[in-house]
Amino acid sequence: MPLVVPGLQSKDGGSDKTSKWMNNLMGKKIGDTSNETTFAKKELPQEHRIVKEGDMMSMDHKPDRLNIHTGDDGTVRKVTHG
Repeated sequence: MPLVVPGLQSKDGGSDKTSKWMNNLMGKKIGDTSNETTFAKKELPQEHRIVKEGDMMSMDHKPDRLNIHTGDDGTVRKVTHG
């Protein structure tokens, strides 16, 4: 049986929203246009931030903000909301 923690998942299907973005972004770089290896920055939600490996980031919690974690080469490695 899965562990359910009240209030941990957003009521608007946050985990589904994160999965969608993960499928679209994983392994790609953020750029000006979209193709097989790049995702256009203009197609990201207004509330987003790109965090490069080793960068510091604030710990403020914004459930609708898309956090895009990239490696040193700019390739997306992880996607979260919060």
